[in-house]
Amino acid sequence: MTYTSKVKEEIVKHDISKPEMICELSAFLMFGATLNEKITITLENASITRRIYYYFKELFSIRPKIIIRNQKRFRVKQIYILEITEKVKEILNNLNIIQDNKKVLPQEYFFPSREEKIAYLEGIFLATGTINDPATSGYHFEVVTNLNREAKFISNLFKAININAKYIKRNSKYMVYIKNAEVISEIIRMFGGIQSYFYYEDIRIYRDHKNMVNRLNNCEIANQEKAINTGLKQIADIKYLKDNDLYDLIDESTKIVLTYREKYPESSLKELADIIALETDYKIGKSGVNHHFIKIRKLIQNHKEKQTNNNK
Repeated sequence: MTYTSKVKEEIVKHDISKPEMICELSAFLMFGATLNEKITITLENASITRRIYYYFKELFSIRPKIIIRNQKRFRVKQIYILEITEKVKEILNNLNIIQDNKKVLPQEYFFPSREEKIAYLEGIFLATGTINDPATSGYHFEVVTNLNREAKFISNLFKAININAKYIKRNSKYMVYIKNAEVISEIIRMFGGIQSYFYYEDIRIYRDHKNMVNRLNNCEIANQEKAINTGLKQIADIKYLKDNDLYDLIDESTKIVLTYREKYPESSLKELADIIALETDYKIGKSGVNHHFIKIRKLIQNHKEKQTNNNK
C-alpha cells in the first residue's frame, strides 16, 4: 500500500459533521466523478467507496449501485464502480455542482467556515490527490484537475486557509502542488490523518536534523580548509621575508606572531591568538594577529615593486 493510500485510509475513518459531508461529497463528485444523466464514480479504495456510499445514503436517502470488477493490468486488483441514477439533478444542484444545467465551481457561500473549506479540499484530495512518502522521495503534495480555472479555484481555496499552493499545466491536465514539508504535514493533520501526520513529522524532523548536521560538518570542513590555506600563505610570506633579508625590518611583536605561525601552520587566526596569549606575555586577539600579517604583506608588496622598478 502506498503512503497516499495509507493517508486516505486513515482520513475516511474520522467522523465529520453533516455540512462537512456535503462539502466533501461535492468536491469528490466535481473532481472525481463522471456526471451526465447518471453519476458514475470509479474507485480503487474500498474504504473510500464505503464512505461515498454512506454519504449518498445519509444525505439523500439513496443507495448507489455497486459494481465490482477485477482489473488484471500488471497485478490483479478490485475496481469499485458506484452508479447513481436517482435524483441526479437534485443531488448536483444541492451540492452546488450545476446551475442552469451547467457544471460550475461552487460559490463562496457554499463553505462559509474554515472547517467546510477543509472538508472540500479533503474531498478533492480523496478524489485526485497524492502525497509522496517522505522516507523514499522528496516532499510533494498534489491534486490534479482538468481545467485552468479549476486549478486556480483550488489554489485560492488553499489560500483562504492560509496555505500557499501553486499550480502548473502538466501535459493535458493541471497540477496544484505544495512542496513545503511543514505545510504538507499540517495538511495531513488538518485532514484527520493523525498517525500519518506523526509518521511524516518523524521523517521530516529526522531529515531536517540530518541536513543540519551535514551543513554544520560542511561548514566546519570549509572553515578548516580556509584556515589551512591562510596558514600556508602566511608561511610563504614568512619564507619570503627571510629569503630576501626583510625579517630584521619587522618589530618584535610581529616576530612573535610569525614565530608562532611557523610553529602552528594549520591553526586559525583565533586559535593562533589564543596560543600566543597563553604562552607569552603578549595579549593579542584575532584582529591583532591579522593586522600583523597585513603589515608584512604590505612590506612584501613594496619590496616586489622596488625590485620590479630596479629591473626596468
